Amino acid sequence: MAAAQSDRDLPSALCAEFLNFSAKDTASRWLVAPDLQQEVYRHLALYVPRIFCLGPSRGSSREEQREEQREELACQLLLLAPLEWLLLGEDPASGLALLQEKNLPSPLCGHVFKVGEPTYSCRECAADPTCVLCMQCFLGSVHKEHRYRMTTSGGGGFCDCGDAEAWKKGPYCNKHTPTESSRHSQEDPVAQLPADMVARSYSIFSIILKYAVDMLTWEQEDQLPEGLAPPEKEDTFYCMLFNDEVHTYEQVIYTLQKAVNCSQKEAVSFATTVDRDGRKSVRYGDFQFCEQAKSVIVRNTSRQSKPLRVQVMHSSVVAHQCFALKALCWLGQVIQYSDGLRRILCQVGLQRGPGGENSSLVDQLMLNDSKMWKGARNIYHQLLMNSLLMDLKYKKIFAIQFAKNYERLQCDYVRDDHDREFSITDLSVQIFTVPSLARMLMVEENLMTTIIRTFVDHLRHRDLQGRFQFDRYTAQQAFKFGRVQSLIGDLKYVLISRPSEWSDQLRLKFLEGLDAFLELLKCMQGMDPVVRQVGQHIEMEPEWEAAFTLQMKLTHIISMIQEWCSTDEHVLIEAYRKCLSALSHCHSSLPDGEQPISLSLAGHHVETFRYQVSQDKVSIHLPVCRLLAGLHVLLSRTEVASRFPEQLPLGELSPPLLTELPLRCLVLCAQVHAGMWRRNGFSLINQIYYYHNVKCRVEMFDKDIIMLQAGASMMDPNHFLMIVLSRFELFHIFSSADCRKRYREANKDVVQQNNTLIEEMLHLIIMVVSERYVSGVGQVEPFDEVRREIIHQLSIRPMAHSELVKALPENGNKETGLERVIDTVASFKKPGVTGRGLYELRPEWNKHFNLYFHHYSRADQSKAEEAQRKLRRQHGEDTALPPPLPPPLCPLFGSLVNLLQCDVLLAVEGAVLQWAVEPSGGCWTESMLQRVLHLVGMALLEEQQQLENSSGDDDVTFNYICKITRPGEAPSTSGSVLALLESLQNAPHLEVHKDMITWILKMVANIKTMRERTASTSTVTISQRQGLEETVRDKDKAERKRKAEMARLRREKIMAQMSEMQKHFINENKELFQQSLEELEASTSAAAETSPPSLEESCLSQVCVGPRRVCGAERRQLVTCILCQEEQEVRGHGKAMVLAAFVQRSTVLSKNRQRSLPDPERHDPLFMHPDMSMGIHTASCGHIMHATCWQRYFEAVQLKEQRRQQRLRGHTSYDVENGEFLCPLCECLSNTVIPLLPHTHSPNPSVDHPSLEAWLRTTNQQIAVLHFSHRKQSGDVAEGEEPVVPEGFRIDFTPHNPFSSSINEMITTFSMSTYKVGLKVNPNEQDQRVPVLIWSSCAYTIQSIERLLMDEEKPLFGSLPCRQDDCLSSLARFSSACWTAAPLTTVHSHFIRLLSALVPDSQVENTPCILDIDMFHLLVYSVLSYSSVYSLDQSGRSGVDSAHLHLLYLITVAHMVQILLTSTTEEVCMDQDSGASEEEELTCKLYNTLRKHLGGVLPEVSSGWQLFHCVKVGILPLLRAAALFFHYLNSTAPPADLLVAGPGQWEALCSYLSLPSNLLQIYQSHHTLLEPLIHRWCCHPGVRQALQGGGVVVRFPRVSNRLIELPEDYSVLINQASSFTCPRSGGDKSRAPTLCLVCGSMLCSQSYCCQTEVDGDDVGACTAHTFTCGAGLGLFLRVRESQVLFVAGKTKGCFYPPPYLDDYGETDQGLKRGNPLHLCLDRYRKIQRLWRQHGVAEVIGHAQEANQTLVAIDWQHL
Repeated sequence: MAAAQSDRDLPSALCAEFLNFSAKDTASRWLVAPDLQQEVYRHLALYVPRIFCLGPSRGSSREEQREEQREELACQLLLLAPLEWLLLGEDPASGLALLQEKNLPSPLCGHVFKVGEPTYSCRECAADPTCVLCMQCFLGSVHKEHRYRMTTSGGGGFCDCGDAEAWKKGPYCNKHTPTESSRHSQEDPVAQLPADMVARSYSIFSIILKYAVDMLTWEQEDQLPEGLAPPEKEDTFYCMLFNDEVHTYEQVIYTLQKAVNCSQKEAVSFATTVDRDGRKSVRYGDFQFCEQAKSVIVRNTSRQSKPLRVQVMHSSVVAHQCFALKALCWLGQVIQYSDGLRRILCQVGLQRGPGGENSSLVDQLMLNDSKMWKGARNIYHQLLMNSLLMDLKYKKIFAIQFAKNYERLQCDYVRDDHDREFSITDLSVQIFTVPSLARMLMVEENLMTTIIRTFVDHLRHRDLQGRFQFDRYTAQQAFKFGRVQSLIGDLKYVLISRPSEWSDQLRLKFLEGLDAFLELLKCMQGMDPVVRQVGQHIEMEPEWEAAFTLQMKLTHIISMIQEWCSTDEHVLIEAYRKCLSALSHCHSSLPDGEQPISLSLAGHHVETFRYQVSQDKVSIHLPVCRLLAGLHVLLSRTEVASRFPEQLPLGELSPPLLTELPLRCLVLCAQVHAGMWRRNGFSLINQIYYYHNVKCRVEMFDKDIIMLQAGASMMDPNHFLMIVLSRFELFHIFSSADCRKRYREANKDVVQQNNTLIEEMLHLIIMVVSERYVSGVGQVEPFDEVRREIIHQLSIRPMAHSELVKALPENGNKETGLERVIDTVASFKKPGVTGRGLYELRPEWNKHFNLYFHHYSRADQSKAEEAQRKLRRQHGEDTALPPPLPPPLCPLFGSLVNLLQCDVLLAVEGAVLQWAVEPSGGCWTESMLQRVLHLVGMALLEEQQQLENSSGDDDVTFNYICKITRPGEAPSTSGSVLALLESLQNAPHLEVHKDMITWILKMVANIKTMRERTASTSTVTISQRQGLEETVRDKDKAERKRKAEMARLRREKIMAQMSEMQKHFINENKELFQQSLEELEASTSAAAETSPPSLEESCLSQVCVGPRRVCGAERRQLVTCILCQEEQEVRGHGKAMVLAAFVQRSTVLSKNRQRSLPDPERHDPLFMHPDMSMGIHTASCGHIMHATCWQRYFEAVQLKEQRRQQRLRGHTSYDVENGEFLCPLCECLSNTVIPLLPHTHSPNPSVDHPSLEAWLRTTNQQIAVLHFSHRKQSGDVAEGEEPVVPEGFRIDFTPHNPFSSSINEMITTFSMSTYKVGLKVNPNEQDQRVPVLIWSSCAYTIQSIERLLMDEEKPLFGSLPCRQDDCLSSLARFSSACWTAAPLTTVHSHFIRLLSALVPDSQVENTPCILDIDMFHLLVYSVLSYSSVYSLDQSGRSGVDSAHLHLLYLITVAHMVQILLTSTTEEVCMDQDSGASEEEELTCKLYNTLRKHLGGVLPEVSSGWQLFHCVKVGILPLLRAAALFFHYLNSTAPPADLLVAGPGQWEALCSYLSLPSNLLQIYQSHHTLLEPLIHRWCCHPGVRQALQGGGVVVRFPRVSNRLIELPEDYSVLINQASSFTCPRSGGDKSRAPTLCLVCGSMLCSQSYCCQTEVDGDDVGACTAHTFTCGAGLGLFLRVRESQVLFVAGKTKGCFYPPPYLDDYGETDQGLKRGNPLHLCLDRYRKIQRLWRQHGVAEVIGHAQEANQTLVAIDWQHL
C-alpha cells in the first residue's frame, strides 16, 4: 500500500523501479561483490539525486511536509533497507529485535537533552554542577529526597545517570542499576556478535562513515567525490543561504524579499529555517538564475558587516549532503541496538587513516567543525555523544585526541561566529568534568598548561610592562574576548574536583600549569592603572569592564588552585615559592622606591619611601599579591609553616613590600570615599563598587585585608601603623608636637577629606585586627565564616532566602554553604498571599553583632546600627554596641593583637579623644570617636580573654590598662586615655555614645579587679565580675522602667483630656453633626442595608418585587464630585452626575469556548444562549463626578495624548482613542461613565393588581394593538381586522421624558460605549440593538457577581464592597431608564419578541426554543422593556409592579421546565419517608407532563425527591440573581436572613421575591393557563433535537468556571512544555511555550512562526488566542520563565508573580535559582479571583502606570 501511495508523488521514471526494487536482492548482490565500496557508491550515485532535492522548496508548509514524507519513505526503502539487510543478514525488523534482546543494557543513561527539557542536579551528591539527571532518572533516584536544583537545558548535554564519577553517592536510578551479570562481564562487547556480522559491520560502517565525512567536509560546489558522479548531469542548481550570528532576522527577511521576490510570509519561513538548520535553499533553477539571487543577497548584506554566506551548489551535491546527514542519523540509531556495534563504529571512527596524525574520520570532522552548517554539526555531535562518549574505553581515546587538537579547535571556535552550543568545543564539558579523564589529560597531554597558554595567546594587547590593555578594544576584539572566555570555563571543569591523592607526575604538571597561570596573573597585575585627576574632569571614561570581567571569570579558578594546593604539602610549598618569586618580579618592575624617607612618631622610627596614592599611578588589580595572601593563609591552616619552617622562604619576605600594594588599593578606596577622586568619573566608582562586591571580594578586598594582616603580624606594630598613616597621607596630623590641639586648616574641603580619611584608617585598623573568621587567620571553621555573614546580613533586616544567597559568595560549585548554617541562627516566617518568606535572626545571636563588619557598605552599616539600637531599646537595654568576643588567632598571625596596645595607636586614640573633649572648628567627627571607642573596647576584650585563659600573672603579655592609665608621653602632657574617657562620659554633645563609654569604664573596672585578684590569689572567680556588671545593669534597667512607666501615664492622661474635649464639641454643635450624618447615610446605600432592620420593618416581611414591595424611604441622594468638590442631589432634572466605569467583553462565565465570536454587523443579541459564551461586564471604581467636570477632564486627557504622540512614539497604559482614561482620583482604568439616576418611587396603593390570567389577556390585547399599528405604518393592513383596544391604552401617546438634557446626553454616552465594546463596531445611535446591549451588561454583571458570592460562600447582601454596590445600583437604575433614549417602537418590538418566547404569538416568527434562552437575561430584558408598553397605558388602573411579578412567575416556571428537561438524574435509592411531600408530587406531575409532550426522549424517573432536589438546586442561582436585580432596581432593603450566610436562605429568598416557598405551587395554581404554554415550549423542534444530541446542552445549575488545574510540582509543567513542538514549523521545539490558564492550551509564543493576522496586525500566538478564548483578555503561564502573563488587547500586558513558590516562599521568575517549585494554592486562587472579578485589565493598567518599561514592550508579539 505504501508503495502505491507514494507512486503518485515520485517521478514516473522511478515508479517502475521503485515497485520492482528488492532490498534483499540488492544486499545479496553486494555481499558477493569484490569491491563493496564501489558497489555501494554506484547505488548511491544512481538513486540519491533521484530521491532528494528534486525541485524548489515550496512555500506552503503542507506541501513541504508531504515532500519530506516522500523523501523519508524512498530513502528508507531504496537506500537504508539494503544496508540493513546486508548488515544483519536477515529481515531488519526481526534482526534488530534479536540484537537488542541479546544486548546487555548499559548502566549509562545517555539521554540527550532537548532544548527546554528539565534537568536535575543534586546539590548534596553531584561531583560538580554540570552533573545532571533527566526527569525519568531523577524520579527513580535517591536524589529526589535531597536538596536538588532544577534547570531547563539549553539542549545538547546528556544525562549522567550511571556515571559513578559524577556522583558522590547514588549514581544509578532504579532503571540503570547494573545487574550482577553485567558487573562481572568486563569483556569486549564485540565478542558477543557473530564473527561474519562483525566483519560486515566493519566494512559497512567504514564505507558509510567515510561517505558522510567526505560529503559534509566537501568544499566544491558542482563536483562530487570519485565514484559518486551521477550518470547524466543536468543544469540544476540551488542558491543556498547559510546562517550567521551577525545579521538579524529583519535584515535576512528584507534581503530575501528583494533577492528572490517572495512574500513576507515565505521570507519569514526561510529565515526561521536558516536559523534553525543553519542553511536553506532559497532558489532553484539553472546556474545563471541562482547566481543572480546570490549577488543581490551579497550586495544587500555587505554594507555594515561581512555579507551573508551564500553558495550556488549543484543539486546532486546538495542531495548527497542531505543523504549524508540521514546516514549519520541511521548509524546513530543502529548502534543503539547493540553495544558491540557501538564499539565497532568507535573503532572505525578513531582508526588512523593513511595521512598519519589527525587523519581519522572523527578528527576530520572535528577539525572541519567551524566550516559546517548548524544542522550538520548538530547531527554529528549527537552521533559522537551516542557512540564515543557512551563507550568508556573509546571515550578515553577520543579525549586524548580532543586534548591534542585543543588549541586548534579553540582557534577555529574563536574565529567562527556560531554560539558555543553549536561548536565541537562544547564537548569539553562532557570530557573535562570527569575527574579521572581530566587528571589523565593533565598528566599525559599537559592540558592545564595548554588551556592557559591558548588563553593568554589570544589576548595579545599589552602595554610596555607586558600587562593586558583593554582600553582601545575594537568591536572585533571585544567579540573575540567574549569567545575566549569559554577557555576559562574549560579550566574550571579541569580543576573543579580536587585530587585526594597525588602522583609525582600530577604534581609536576600541576606546578607547570601553575607557572603558566602565574604568567597570566602577572599580565593582570597592575593593569588599568589610574592617576588622580586634578583641576579638570577626565574627558573620556576609560574602559574598565573587560578587566573586571576577566577577574570575575578567574575568581573561582584562583580559589580552586588554592584548594588543590591545600591538599598536598609539597605542592603548597612549591606554589608559595613560585608565587613569591612572581611577586618579587612584579615589584622589581615598579618605578617607585627611589626616595627613601624616615618617619618617627611616639618614640618609634621606621624607614620607608615616598609614595602618594593621590599623585602616583595606582591599580586595583593585584592578583599575584592576592594569590600569595591565599597561600599564606593555607600555610597557617595546614600548619606547614610551623612544621617545615626551613623549607619556606619566610626569611626572604619583606613585610613592608608585601603590604605595599594592597595598602595602596585600600587607601584608594578611602580617598574615593573622601571625595578626592571626583574628577575621575564613574569608571573608578564602578571599579571600587565591584572590588567590594560579593562577586569579586573573595579574591580582591578580602585577600588585601589578609595580606595586611600577614604583613602586620611579621612587623613591629608601630612601624606598620606609621606606614599606614603615611600612605593615608595623615602622618603630618598625628606627628606634629601638639597634635592633640589639632592644627587649624583654612580649607574646609581638606578638613572634611582628612576627617573621612581618619575614619577610614581607623576602620581599616579595626578590620585588620578583628577579621579573624577566615580559617587559617583565626581558629575557626568555614561554617563559622558563613554563619557570621548571615548574622550580619540579618542584623540589617529580616531577609528572604534569595537575598541571603546573593549576599554570600558562591564557590565553584555554585554553593554558598547557607543551608547548613541558616537554621541554627534564624527562624523562618512563611509568606502570605503576597510577599515572600523571611528569615529573622534569633535573639541569642545579637551579641555577635559587630558594627564594623568588613562586608557592610556604608548604607548597610547605618541601617544595621539603627536596627540594633532600636532592638536594644525595645528590650529596655542600654544602646551600646560593644565589639563582640573575637575567636583566637592562629599562631602565624598571633602577634596581630599587639597592634591594639602599641604606642602609635595609643597616640592616635589619645589625639581623637582630646579633640572630642574640646570640639571646635569642625576638625573632628563623631564617627571618628565611635571607631576609637570600638578599638578601645576590642583591646579590653583581648586583655580580659588573656586574663581568663592564663594560669598566672607571668604569661599575660597584654597590658592595655596600664598603658591607657599612663598620661600621654611628653611633650603632650595632657591626661591619659582613661582620664579623657571619664571626662567624656557626661559630655552633653556625646549623648549617643554615653552608653558605650559607660561599658568601657565598667570593663576597665572589671579587669582591674581581676588583676588585683590574680595578684592576691591566682584563681579568678569570674562569677563575681559578672555579678558586678549585673548589678550595675539592673540599676540601669530599673531606672529605664520607671521612666517608661511615667511616660505611659502621661500619654493616657492626655488622651483622656482629648476625648473629653471632642465629646464636648460634638454636643455644642449637634445640628451640624446631625446633618452630615444624614448625608453620609444617603450617599452610601450600603449603610441602610447593613444596619439591622427596625422592628416595624421586620414585622412586614421585606419584598422587592410585585405590588407588596416595600420601597426604601424616599431618600435624598447627595453626592460629591471628586473634581470640583461640590455637593449635588441626584435628580432627574438636575445636573448630571456620573460614575467612572469600565466596560469589557467577558468569557468568564462561558460554558462553550468553541463558539466563534459573533459577526458584529448581523448578530442579534436579544436572546442570550445559556452557554453564555460571551457577555459584557461593567465595573466601576465608585468615584463620582459632574458630567461637565468629567467632559472637561477627558478633553484635557485627549489633548495631552495628542501632544504626547507628536513627541514620543509608543503607547500609554490607556488607549484614549477608544475612550479610555484613568479615574482622576484612584487612577483606575475606565472607558466610560454611568449617569446616576434617582431611586424608583414607591408603588401606588390605589391601583388594582390583576391576576396572571387577566394580566396576560390585557397584555396580549395591547400587543395585538401594537402589531396592528406597526403594520398600519408599513401599510399592509387588511380590512376589518382592527383589534380591541384595552381601556386607557393610547397608541399615539408620547410619554414625557423625565430627564434633563445633560442626563440624556450621558445616557447616550454610556449606551454608545456599551454598544461599541459589546459588538466591536462604530457608534450608531439609531441601531435597534443599543438598549439590548445595556440590559445585557446589567444582567451579565449581576450574574457574575452572584457567582462570585456563591463561590466564596459570602451572604448575598451586605458583603459587596462599596464600589461594586454603587456600580450595580447605578447600572440597574440606568438600565431601567435607557429605553427613554431609544425610539418607542424599537423597545416595543423587543418586548413583543421577548414575551413571545414565553407566550407564543402567531405574529412573531422564529422564536428560539426554551433550551436556547438564558432565563435570567430574559427576565431582565422583559422587565426593563415592559416599561415602554406600560407607559402607553393611561388608564391608571394597574401598576407596573404586578407585571414584574407575573413575568417573574412565568420565567420561574419556564426555568423549572428547562431544569427538568436537561436534568441527568441517575436512579438513587434513598431511604425516603413513606409519604412523599407535596413538592415532590408536584415535581413528578410536571415531569410526567413533559414526558407526555416529548414522548420517550426523557427517561423515566420514579424518585420525586430527586427531581425536586434537581429543581431546587438548579433554580437557586436564578432566584439569587433576581433578588439582586430587583433589590437594586427598586431600592428595597434586604431581609436580615440574606445578610448572613447560613440556613434559612431559601425561605427568605422566596418571600423577598414574593414567590411561594414551594415554587411548584405556581404551576399548580395556574395549571390551566400554563399547560398549553408548556405544551408549546416542548413542541418546539429545537427541544427534541437538542435532547437527542444536537449541540451543547447546558445543565443547571451551571458550575462556575475555574482556571485549569496546575500540577503541584513545577517540573511536570516544564516536562510538558519541553515535549511541546511548534504547531507551525514541523516538529521544531517551541522556544517560549506558554500555557493558557483559562482553557489549558499550550501555545508557541514570541516567535515568527506562529504569528497570525488579527484585524490587519501581525500578532503572536498568545494575543491571537485571547481573541478566541477570552474575548481579548488572556491569562498565561510562560513555562520556561515561570512567569504569569496578563494580556488585554494588543497593546496592554503585564507580568504577574507566578503561583509557584520554592521551599523558602519565593517565586523564581526566569528559573534562575533552580530551587524546586511547588504550587501555592492560595496564590493561584488569588489569580483566579482576579479573573472571576474581571480585575485583570485593572491590574494591567496599574502595573503599566507604575512601571513605564512595561508600556514599551510589544505585547502583541507574545
